Amino acid sequence: MTLSYRQPGVVLTDRRFTVPLDHDHPGGETIELYAREVVASDKAHQDLPWLLYLQGGPGFGADRSVGRPGWLGRALKEFRVLLLDQRGTGHSTPANRQTLPLRGGAAEQAHYLTHFRADSIVRDCEAVRAQVTGGAPWTVLGQSFGGFCLTTYLSLAPEGLATVVITGGLPSLDAHADDVYRAAFPRIERKVTAHYARYPQDAERARRIADHLLTHDVVLPNGYRLTVEAFQSLGIVLGTGDGTHRLHYLLENAFVRTPQGFTLSDAFQEQAQGMLSYARHPLYALIHEAIYGQDARPTAWSAERVRAEFPQFDAAKALAGDEPLLFTGESIHPWMFDCDPALRPLRETADLLAARTDWTPLYDPARLAANDVPVVAAVYHDDMYVDTAHSLRTARTIRGLRTWVTDEFEHDGVRTGGGRVLDRLLALARNEA
Repeated sequence: MTLSYRQPGVVLTDRRFTVPLDHDHPGGETIELYAREVVASDKAHQDLPWLLYLQGGPGFGADRSVGRPGWLGRALKEFRVLLLDQRGTGHSTPANRQTLPLRGGAAEQAHYLTHFRADSIVRDCEAVRAQVTGGAPWTVLGQSFGGFCLTTYLSLAPEGLATVVITGGLPSLDAHADDVYRAAFPRIERKVTAHYARYPQDAERARRIADHLLTHDVVLPNGYRLTVEAFQSLGIVLGTGDGTHRLHYLLENAFVRTPQGFTLSDAFQEQAQGMLSYARHPLYALIHEAIYGQDARPTAWSAERVRAEFPQFDAAKALAGDEPLLFTGESIHPWMFDCDPALRPLRETADLLAARTDWTPLYDPARLAANDVPVVAAVYHDDMYVDTAHSLRTARTIRGLRTWVTDEFEHDGVRTGGGRVLDRLLALARNEA
């Protein structure tokens, strides 16, 4: 049963689909997918082409927007849009500390989660497309990890695609997780340096907070243990359009004077726990490094190992000298499963995923080299989350792909740029730009 309802300027319809957990065994266990159909109110009864949107992540459900903001407003001028909660996210059979014990112990949970990477998501999309479009190819828009999924889509099922639009999500086709993070830490350092150049007062504030955390055991109201490494991980916001400003406002209200002396304020703790908790997207933490697994090499907590190659990120060493405290970015570490109550029950599951040696390839270079689907990609000049050099190397291997390299936007440009990013890319796909 489908349910339709209205918001300003749009008609929304809830849609649900049943797909195999393992598409190689279609007669086995099934899971449910959820998607929200969106169409402009004045076009609700028109026969429009479809645009599928794949959210960034992994582990995030599709946007829950109101009305027709940003890129969605641009898309609704000519498309009927399907916002898919990728498997394990949102309403699509969510995978978290509450639901995963239904699978059994850690070994069973880890095996289950091997079915939540881009290859399974693409096959979900194909099953959904058959029901939604009647088999006609559709236009697809992939943001960040959504773009990784679309690169897999071009490798596995290009016949389902009319046009592919990727924003900040062209992956390396062959980089191991270690290669990804060796490229990432220098980019993160550049973003932190730029933040301190904009807000020089934050350098001392960050050092003061880090010093407090090195000498005090701080547990946030939700039970999150705020270590200095956890504090540094707040730098993940620095890759977004307003991230540097959000971090600044967080730091400026960190301390409050009490009868016992200065301590971290309730306001700081409340805001920090909202930024740090993986309660809303635990799948991100569980399979983040697995999205780079494509061979017999384990990911083996890659970000944690590679970080040790960059001693400038060591907080204690920075505080012992005159170096600025460096924040970190988009990386998952084993200590997160000790600090975060939403992840603690899943630590053994995460360890087993990190140790796996049977990952299968996600991309087909030969098929990409023979591609005949129109593909366009926005590549952000100094993207903190996806390495620009990796993206451009991949762009050169996908036949016919056209890039728009820009420093006008950060990684979330498709959201912050209104409809301009999508408008530019659609024009590029149609040879109008």
